[in-house]
Amino acid sequence: MRKRDLLTPIGITLGFIMIMLAITSKEGTDGLARFIDISSIFIVLGGIVASLFIAFKMDQLKTGGKVLKEAFYKNNQELPQLIALFIMLSERARREGILALENELENVDDDFVKKGILLAVDGIEPEVINDIMNAEITAMEERHIKGRMIIEKAGEYAPAWGMIGTLTGLILMLNNLTDPASLGPNMAVALITTLYGTVLANLVFLPMASKLENKTEDEVFMKEIIIEGVIGVQSGQNPRILEEKLSAFLSDEVEEAEEDDDLLSEEDANEA
Repeated sequence: MRKRDLLTPIGITLGFIMIMLAITSKEGTDGLARFIDISSIFIVLGGIVASLFIAFKMDQLKTGGKVLKEAFYKNNQELPQLIALFIMLSERARREGILALENELENVDDDFVKKGILLAVDGIEPEVINDIMNAEITAMEERHIKGRMIIEKAGEYAPAWGMIGTLTGLILMLNNLTDPASLGPNMAVALITTLYGTVLANLVFLPMASKLENKTEDEVFMKEIIIEGVIGVQSGQNPRILEEKLSAFLSDEVEEAEEDDDLLSEEDANEA
C-alpha cells in the first residue's frame, strides 16, 4: 500500500494560512472578504484551463490528474529493504542455482525487479540486461517529463492570466473615472487576479512540479541500483560482496539508522 506524502498538503495549507493571517492581522475577518472575487477566480482558473487545452493533446491532459496526484504520495521502495531482497536472492541463487529464483518472483512486488530477474533466469547477457533495463528507465523519464510539463505550464500560465485579469479590471476602472470614490476599491479588485495567479503558481503548481522532478530522480536512482543488484545476482557474486556494493548507495543517515537497529537487535538478543 502506498504511503501518503503529508508534506505536500501541509505545505499548501500552511502557505494559505500565512496569507490569511497577513490579511486578517490588521482588519480581522472583514478584510478577508475583500480578497474574494468570483470573477477573478474565473479569469485565472478558466484561463489556465483554456491555455492547457491549447498547449496539450487530450490524452496528455487526461494524465494530468494522475500526475498531480503523485505529488501527494511517497515512492514505495526503501533502499535497505531493496538491498535485503537482493542479498536473499543472491544467497538462493548460489545455493540452488539461478533458475530457482523464478519461484521467488511471487513474493516480489516491484515489476522492474521481476523483469530483471526473469531476464537473468533466461540467461540473457549482463550487457543486454543493462541495455534493456536502462531503455525502460529512459522511457519512464520521458513519460514523467511529459506529465510534469502540464503542471509546469500551469505554473507559467497562472501569473500571466492574473495579469490579464488585472489589465481587464484596470480598463473597466478607467472607464469609470467620473466617480473618484470608486477608484480605490476598483483598483484593489483589479489587482486580486494577479494575487491569485501568483499564489497558484508559487504555492501550488511550481512546487508540485519540483517535487515530481525529485521523485523521478529518486525513482531513477532506485532502478539503477536494481540493475546493479540483478547483474550481481546473475553473475553469482558473493552475497556479502553484493551487500557491500549496494550499501555504497546508502546515505550516511540511513547507514547510521541501520547500525542503530543492528545494535538494538543485538542488545535484545543478549537480554533474552
